[in-house]
Amino acid sequence: MKNIRYFLEAVFLKAIFFIFGVLPVRGASATGAFIGRITGPRLAASRKAHRNLERAFPHISLDERNTIITGMWKNLGRVIAEYPHLERLGQSHTSIEGAENLTKALNRGKGAICFGAHLGNWEVNSVACLLQLGITVDASYRAPNNRWSADILMRARSLGGRLKAHPKSRSGGKRMMECVKNGGILGILIDQKYNEGLSVPFFGHDAMTNPFFVQLAQKYECPLIPVRNVRTQGIQSRLIIYDEIKTFENDGTPRPVRDVILDAHNLLEGWIKETPAQWLWLHRRWKEQEQ
Repeated sequence: MKNIRYFLEAVFLKAIFFIFGVLPVRGASATGAFIGRITGPRLAASRKAHRNLERAFPHISLDERNTIITGMWKNLGRVIAEYPHLERLGQSHTSIEGAENLTKALNRGKGAICFGAHLGNWEVNSVACLLQLGITVDASYRAPNNRWSADILMRARSLGGRLKAHPKSRSGGKRMMECVKNGGILGILIDQKYNEGLSVPFFGHDAMTNPFFVQLAQKYECPLIPVRNVRTQGIQSRLIIYDEIKTFENDGTPRPVRDVILDAHNLLEGWIKETPAQWLWLHRRWKEQEQ
């Protein structure tokens, strides 16, 4: 029965991608935003978003939470609708700021790790770097349980194989290590819960975070670069590449991994506070509070 359900889900996803792919990019994105705004707040998943917002922003009103959640669903609807148009978005509708921080890292010859969050249209980041800068950034992702749906998403985010994406798994982790070891650039989103990770404050509450991105940067002595995507209007985005954060002390010894993660969390918190409706509040980022 599970295989039948997965097959039907993949057929539905394929049909959705076909419809959005036929539409012009602006029309597809606007349609996705409309569907997200109408349907998303009514879904049970919105209760999780409300709990997360209460935890991160305990002083805002219910109306403010509702506004953020509606905006989140609009943005997510756009992200889904924009999958068939990633190449055009990355080439013509994304401005890149701070590209010199990436080229500076490459010139050191030790590879680099770019970290960010599910903000704006996060799927555009690697695409824009490839098409505008000629720089290949391997991506990491959490693979869906449905292998057919995973294949459809992979073809879209990899531009039909021109970009590499590695699943967050043991085998994927080995390939990520090989990427950095060989002087490549790896992109990782660090805002999802990882039960076997380190407990580090995020919006004032302990959150289990995968330390792999810091450990990898220290192992290969490569730069750890914050990257942020901001949806400015409609299909327009800004990709901001910041200067690297500190992973070693002045005497050359590695900084405590937890301290580096805390620095990364502080950056993410600031970004989310600026555009809260563009973050994916649906993740189980924190341990559920006792009822």
